[in-house]
Amino acid sequence: MKTIKAAVCHAFGEPLVVEEIHLADPQMGEIEVTLSAVAICHSDITYASGAWGGTLPAVYGHEAAGRVTALGPGVNGLALGDAVIVTLIRACGSCPSCAGGKPTLCETPVDGDSHPLKTTQGGNLHQAMATGAFAEKVVVSHRQAVKIGPDMSMEAASLVACGVITGVGAVVNAAQLRAGQDVVVIGAGGVGLNAIQGARIAGARRIVAVDMSEEKLAIAREFGATDGVLATDKKPWIAAQRAMGKGADAVIVTVGAIPAYDDAPRYLGSGGKVIMVGMPHSGAKSTYEPVILAAIGQGMQGSKMGDVVIQRDIPWMVDLYEQGRLKLDELISGRWTLDQINEAIEDTKTGSAKRNVILFD
Repeated sequence: MKTIKAAVCHAFGEPLVVEEIHLADPQMGEIEVTLSAVAICHSDITYASGAWGGTLPAVYGHEAAGRVTALGPGVNGLALGDAVIVTLIRACGSCPSCAGGKPTLCETPVDGDSHPLKTTQGGNLHQAMATGAFAEKVVVSHRQAVKIGPDMSMEAASLVACGVITGVGAVVNAAQLRAGQDVVVIGAGGVGLNAIQGARIAGARRIVAVDMSEEKLAIAREFGATDGVLATDKKPWIAAQRAMGKGADAVIVTVGAIPAYDDAPRYLGSGGKVIMVGMPHSGAKSTYEPVILAAIGQGMQGSKMGDVVIQRDIPWMVDLYEQGRLKLDELISGRWTLDQINEAIEDTKTGSAKRNVILFD
């Protein structure tokens, strides 16, 4: 076992504690990655607050990039020194969901308590979201990692691991938006900006961003939104429909706010669908009028991690970035060290940050 530094959650709602922990060597089908960067996602913050339950103590963090520094047996396609993006999508490859092309819905349980993390006293330490990337190194399944070019910026690469694939994937995979269609994106945070980028790349005619902040709406336009609507306006769906000239073909809800879910169907046109991405706290409930959805053929669909196949979609997105067609560097609002992680989390909670990134190099 190696001794590394990690930010550990010992109590929900309390600051993380940067301390030494033990990391096991990679086992069958696993790799060790020495991290260069990990981005802070709102999911990490929500888990650490206790809103979704979970096991403690735990190491969160799941948007990471680094280099392979050890290989377990049975690993193919990766070598020591390879630069990789590390995701939380641990897919077995053989269950019905994986075999059916839906690895984000893998049905094989992941035990994050037995391996690979321990406290320095030998106690259990949960590897949250199958990653545990608020740490200097991770040991993960080789199926969670995608090789990238050696010269790609690691801080930009880390963003692809969750926020980018979730936002872009929600549009191109879940909504299957076609060129010329209209889309509303509710929430112009990290995932929302990437949904906006996905709509632009897919050739959307009108892309309407909806947010509580004028500042965020201005940023949304930089990422491809054609119009912006304040969620605080009375009946904002009317302003959105005026901008499009009709109801939306797709509404992407990227925030976990119940009012956003309550209102989302109101933005739709006939045959449109709501793509549910943002995750409210456990137990929260939304309401809608089903007779309208039934009468004009509308739908509501959940999308986990953008329904991506990482070995297919991440190389495509990296290529778009290298062509200058996908903004990644512009998503980074702050750079921090691991010792500053609680400050970075507090800054993320303000809502003004696009993505804060912890750098290890």
